[in-house]
Amino acid sequence: MSDTGRESITDKAGAALKPDSQKTTTEQVGDHVKGTGDSIASTLQPQSEKSTTQKAGDTLSGNSNNNDQSLLDKTKNAVGLGNK
Repeated sequence: MSDTGRESITDKAGAALKPDSQKTTTEQVGDHVKGTGDSIASTLQPQSEKSTTQKAGDTLSGNSNNNDQSLLDKTKNAVGLGNK
């Protein structure tokens, strides 16, 4: 379960597991908008107010906002499903 205003871990995983080459333009734009919104929400929400699940999700998705690739992006790139 995600915190209020945050993207759920299952939604993040679903978006990450589908190769970008198989996504429509609308899906890619939607993923980008959702990801940006979630990143902003992650930055604004104090760590002390995040649920354990949300902290874990932020760690996996790279929402620490320090421009590092997320674990999901690293995995996608390693198996050839990413943009890079």
